[in-house]
Amino acid sequence: MKILVIEDDPTLNKNINEALMAEAYNAESVYDGLLAERLLKKEKYDCLIMDINLPGKTGFDLCRDFRAFNSETPIIMLTSFSELEDKVKGYDCGADDYLTKPFYIRELLLRVNALLKRRNHTSGLTQEKSITADDIVIHLPTKKITRQGKEIKLTPREFQILVKLLENKGELVSKNDLIKEIWGTIMDANTNTIEVYINFLRNKIDKPFGKQSIKTKVGYGYYFDEQ
Repeated sequence: MKILVIEDDPTLNKNINEALMAEAYNAESVYDGLLAERLLKKEKYDCLIMDINLPGKTGFDLCRDFRAFNSETPIIMLTSFSELEDKVKGYDCGADDYLTKPFYIRELLLRVNALLKRRNHTSGLTQEKSITADDIVIHLPTKKITRQGKEIKLTPREFQILVKLLENKGELVSKNDLIKEIWGTIMDANTNTIEVYINFLRNKIDKPFGKQSIKTKVGYGYYFDEQ
């Protein structure tokens, strides 16, 4: 597994790189957003660890532009800020996970492992060719999603949540189940990350089509309502 560490703090970059190599990952380091962008267009990586405040090009812009041609590779964003708005912006750019500095290197490793495991699990879904619910069709091998014949672009985490809801259409899926399915057991069940993603999904899947398919049962979880 090859991981690119994009962090302009040389000490932190070195510490992350050494920890990854100790876990038998093939880790590479880069300190500048523009240089990282050039590398990402030439090389393939299994995971990216990306600081937000980078010289040359910010992590937000780098993440967004990378997602324009790669929707698969997991991205963990690092930042010195803990505000919800920054997290929402990071997720909206296509990040899969988010760590606020300072953090324990062990926690970062756990999140890398979980994202790679979830990615492999999602790849296994392609034995089934498609999932259909209401007027939504998900073609699993290509991860193409359409509603009323119109293609919808989702980030990898949005895609995984939608698949989980459609696989259990009409049945409640708890917040804990979504967290375990997508992030493993490393995320606090009290986090508002799931709510953020559900809101993103509604803005892409429901609102443009005049639908209210993704519903919340307060205190229990979420479900997809075939109308």
